[in-house]
Amino acid sequence: MFSSFLKYFLCAVAPLLWIHQSLAAEVSVAVAANFAAPMKIIAQNFERETGHKAVLSFGATGQFYAQIKNAAPFAVLLAADTHTPAKIEKAGLGVAGTKFTYAIGQLVLWSKKPGLVDDQGEILKIGNFSKMAIANPKLAPYGSAAIEVLNHLGIMSQVKPKIVEGSNIAQAYQFVFSENASLGFVALSQVFEDGKLKQGSGWIVPAKMHSPIKQDAILLNSGRNNPAAIALMTYLQSEAAKAVIRKFGYEL
Repeated sequence: MFSSFLKYFLCAVAPLLWIHQSLAAEVSVAVAANFAAPMKIIAQNFERETGHKAVLSFGATGQFYAQIKNAAPFAVLLAADTHTPAKIEKAGLGVAGTKFTYAIGQLVLWSKKPGLVDDQGEILKIGNFSKMAIANPKLAPYGSAAIEVLNHLGIMSQVKPKIVEGSNIAQAYQFVFSENASLGFVALSQVFEDGKLKQGSGWIVPAKMHSPIKQDAILLNSGRNNPAAIALMTYLQSEAAKAVIRKFGYEL
């Protein structure tokens, strides 16, 4: 368990850090694109509270996995799924026992245009739209979840010609935001804050229509002896971080 690893760290390493509190460290973090908005706030709070700096890179979980396999210098991965961190741990690319679920994502069908998307998602069956954006289902769990929803509704063949794929959920959102797509399946966190949609119209997809989007974090090998990396893994499980995560519509 990560808690066991943390106890080891606190006993063996933390006393030295307390003696040298002025020596703040940096941690390079690979962050699933859907988690960009909350993670930017968490990183700011983390630096203010600990002195450590989190250097963030955003992208598709599948792309990060390929980069980590090729020795990319990330110390922490915040994935958009559970199986990628599990593969990393099994392959010996991450520190065993440090994996945990930091958030459970929600999928939303969203349009920048008010009133276009009804609260039951019936527009998908009516088909009154030109293009629909999704993230690449082979690389992004939110894209895979979108495909599950379309299959669940039995309309995949009907809407397939209208689908445009983004390389990750950030690009899928950009297609809709720029109105190059009428609507799209995006992460709720991208369009939701403080209990409501920031703009436009949307349908929060019932969780029963797709596999749970559990998102796991793992400490990578290059972060094993990095005090900032270990501190960030701990901070992500704090009540302060959880409050930010909930604010953007994630479940815990």
